[in-house]
Amino acid sequence: MLKDIEVLYHSCIKISKEKIIYIDPYNIEKNYNDADIIFITHDHYDHYSEDDIDKVRKSNSIFVIPDNLLTKLLEKGINQENIFTLDPGDTEIIDDIKIEAVPAYNINKPFHPKENNWLGYIIEIKGIRYYIAGDTDITEENKKVKCDVAFVPVGGTYTMDFKEAVQLINIIKPKVAVPIHYGSVVGTEQDAIEFIKLLYPTTKGVILMK
Repeated sequence: MLKDIEVLYHSCIKISKEKIIYIDPYNIEKNYNDADIIFITHDHYDHYSEDDIDKVRKSNSIFVIPDNLLTKLLEKGINQENIFTLDPGDTEIIDDIKIEAVPAYNINKPFHPKENNWLGYIIEIKGIRYYIAGDTDITEENKKVKCDVAFVPVGGTYTMDFKEAVQLINIIKPKVAVPIHYGSVVGTEQDAIEFIKLLYPTTKGVILMK
């Protein structure tokens, strides 16, 4: 399930399967310009980085974004026909890839207000459901997520810490859980290690960030 999937840095995920997919490109080391689809969870600099988007996008890349990022992409010269704006709860199918938009927000901190309608995503490829949580705490909505693989933030401060992330994973019970959102802006590799130690045996924890 994790074949051809990388966590490049922080919360930046690359999926190289039927399509080349990037989620929240950030600190991209060189110009790849190979993205078929680019997902953005919200507009904070470590998730929406125009310099890094330029390193991965090509002329016909598709963008999947929260509604409040539309103006920025249009001002950047992205063709509106290549932009899908989603609200929490929306579903979309792009090139046989099913996408579900899951709310991502804070419960007990102010950084990601629910009213901003920022997102996590479930991306279904060939029947395998990948949940990218976005910057979130445990919420009533993400406790209902059904997925095979979950990418969850563990760094704390702005999102769940590793203990809270474990609580969520042990509720939704994916086959595989991958920690993200640590090692640079906030959190350390030790957070990822401790996260994996606390998972139920039914979920395999995997560190993909190099």
